[in-house]
Parts: sequence; structure tokens; C-alpha cells
Amino acid sequence: MILTVDVGNTRIKASVFEDNTALENFVFEKNELEKKIEKILEKYPKCSDLVVASVGSIEKQSFLSFENRLKVHFFTHEDVFPFHNKYATPKTLGIDRMILAAGATLQFPKQNRLVIDAGTCITYDFIDENDNYLGGAISPGLRLRYESLHNFTARLPLLSLEAPDSYVGNSTAQAIHSGVVNGFVYEIDGFIDEYRKEFSNFIIILTGGDADFLAKRLKNTIFANSNFLLESLSQTYQYKIDND
Repeated sequence: MILTVDVGNTRIKASVFEDNTALENFVFEKNELEKKIEKILEKYPKCSDLVVASVGSIEKQSFLSFENRLKVHFFTHEDVFPFHNKYATPKTLGIDRMILAAGATLQFPKQNRLVIDAGTCITYDFIDENDNYLGGAISPGLRLRYESLHNFTARLPLLSLEAPDSYVGNSTAQAIHSGVVNGFVYEIDGFIDEYRKEFSNFIIILTGGDADFLAKRLKNTIFANSNFLLESLSQTYQYKIDND
């Protein structure tokens, strides 16, 4: 039984897996880390491994305090991954993006794969059918777009995510919602269309906190799974054990 933990820029997500099957998922704030992990381990005392992928600002010691109870592993660039990293600056590639690429490689063999992670930032990661990681793109996520409109203008309000009533916003609030949400959807569909022009035998995986909100708004057929990173963590860890 494995406890996987994804430390993101905003929140922490965790999941307990048994034989790569998720038993329960958790979402909590960073200041709750040790307390939440303690409760998870009390509920699932058979957990033998704690597997962490982190892009956020959490001290390793917060996890290492559990070393007397289970094996703790932090994924790094030195680990074994099931793809060939063709990124021009491989050491700068985020561990979260590497885990997503690994999960796509393991779950969807011999296909061209585009992984779209819609979280604080939206990332695009492409792995070809020969398991070469070629790169992708990074841009602001939905929340960052709302915040930037408020923070870098004098009068625009800070709004929360909301589906626009129309493409034509008939108020400042509706204009912001239309610009942010529709602009985001157009961006994603535009990237997908460009990849489709060049690659066939193609699967699109949409994940991240905004995946469910976006899935029904995209024109392209996608595989939407908001917990894909946690599933990929479990699978990549098993791959590491089998290939070390």
C-alpha cells in the first residue's frame, strides 16, 4: 500500500493506492501537512511507502518525520523514468511534469501523448510514440488570469471562476469571465489543433484542478482525469522499483 503526495503551488493532494488502485483521495492546505498525513496513516496503517512529487515550498523534514513508520521517497531528476528526456534543459523540467509524462507513457503505450495540466499554471507536455519527451508549453492558469487582471489594473475587480453567460459580456464582471474562460479554452483548443496537424495516433490527457470545469467546454475529444498525477506517481514509483 502506497501513499502518494503531490505538493503543488497552491495545495497538497494525496492518494492511497493498493496495486495501483486508488482507495481514497485527499486535498488539504500546506499548513495541515503533518496532521493530515498522520490521520491518513492511522486510517491506512498498512501503507509501506510514502512517495512525494513536489514543486511547492514544503520542507523535506515534514515528510522525513514519518521515516520511522514507512519508506519515504522524493522523486528527483536522478530517478529512472520510462521516457527519453529530449528537453534542451532537462534539469529545469519540473518533477510534476516528468511524473505526468511518465504516467502518460506507461498508461498509453506506443501513442503520441499530449498531457495538459490545468492548475495554478497550465502546462502542456508532449511525449511521442517512441517515448521521447519533446517539451511543451507553460502559461498562466485560470486563477492567475483573474488575479493578474485585478493586480495589474486600477479598477478591475478580483473575481472567482465562473462560467460566462455569453461570449459577449454585458457587464465588467461578465466581460472578465468571458475573456478569462473563453480565452483559456481557445488557447487549449489552439494548441491541440497545432499538435494534430503534425502528429497522428494521438491522445490528449487533461488533468489538474480545473480539468473537470474545462473538459465539457473543449471542442477536442480528450481523456479527462483530475487525479492523473497521483495515479502517475504510483505507477512511476512501481516502474522505478522494477527497473532500479
